[in-house]
Amino acid sequence: MKLFRRRKNLGESLLTLRLWHFTGSAILNLVLCSLLAAYLSPLAYMFATSLKQPEQIMAGLGAPLYPAINPKYTYQGVDYPLMEVPTADGVKQWALVTKRIKYSEFIDPQNPGRGLIHWDGYWGSLKEVFTFSVTFKAFASWLPANIPEGALYTLIVIAITEIGVLVTSIAVAYGFSRFRIPGGKWLFYLLIATIMIPDTITLLPTYLTYINILFIWLPHQPLLHFPFPVPWNWLPLITPHFFSSAIFVFLLRQNFLSIPRDLDEAAMLDGAGPLRILISIILPQSIPVVATVAMLQFFYIWNEFRTTSLYMMGVGTNFRLLSARLQDTIPLPGVSTEALQQASALIMIVVPVLVLLAFQRFFMQDVAVTGTEK
Repeated sequence: MKLFRRRKNLGESLLTLRLWHFTGSAILNLVLCSLLAAYLSPLAYMFATSLKQPEQIMAGLGAPLYPAINPKYTYQGVDYPLMEVPTADGVKQWALVTKRIKYSEFIDPQNPGRGLIHWDGYWGSLKEVFTFSVTFKAFASWLPANIPEGALYTLIVIAITEIGVLVTSIAVAYGFSRFRIPGGKWLFYLLIATIMIPDTITLLPTYLTYINILFIWLPHQPLLHFPFPVPWNWLPLITPHFFSSAIFVFLLRQNFLSIPRDLDEAAMLDGAGPLRILISIILPQSIPVVATVAMLQFFYIWNEFRTTSLYMMGVGTNFRLLSARLQDTIPLPGVSTEALQQASALIMIVVPVLVLLAFQRFFMQDVAVTGTEK
């Protein structure tokens, strides 16, 4: 009997434990989904705003959040908006013809032969009728700025800088992690210390260097004349990334240190040199951190604005990147639609989010990129 009671109590305890585990997981997932929805809600609202009509933006709080349009009814050659009018027979959708403070006059689209309908009340207290409607007029602002061309040039710069920053950062990190360099520890500390230097301090010296040396000297060299236009204004964006990056070197070095040296020694016994060891031993085991560095570089160039605006805005070049071209979106004629154009232009920021979702498994493959836990 006692054994039966013990088994019964044990079963009840396990059932309670499973119930608490299920409840806790459900609550945690609910909280995470709520935070994710709150985080992505501005992006969804921005996308919905880019598909709206200017009249919906001007309607203010009375307009729905989704793209919609206020239908019009033509009466005697004039278009009048439909309003929700409360009557004794319920809410009617009538076209507002006459606007007065104390009364208004409407026309019933279902029964226009009835003529004008007198309604006592202020028309401003009524709600407009909205029906779902999508328009792409706001994206017309992309045409003067040629946003697709700017996105293409941005991808080209990203591809070039990806090669430069990956090759140089991997080489420097490999040297710090596998070779005994005299004073190598202090050189690494000095490299990491450069992360604390604000970019604003080096902005003026680098600007003077590019303007007084590269932009003037390079195009006039006899061996540098090309039969096609060369985007010399890309040099300030591309050149620094061919000298590695301190933060990327740190991430790669910490990951390389987590790889046992026994693998290097075994490869050396088989006749492999340092370059072969890097390509065949180190890099295949460091794909997550290499992918992380590549994505961080992609995000940086795609969202880069300060250097792009400094060297490319106001120079009349056709090779401006996306961040500079987004400033050229001009208002559409008629009603002020700056909010619509800004929302349509900012749709381009969705690209890094899509890239992150596509390569998120590389972030999850290693618990810690720095190699502290692998």
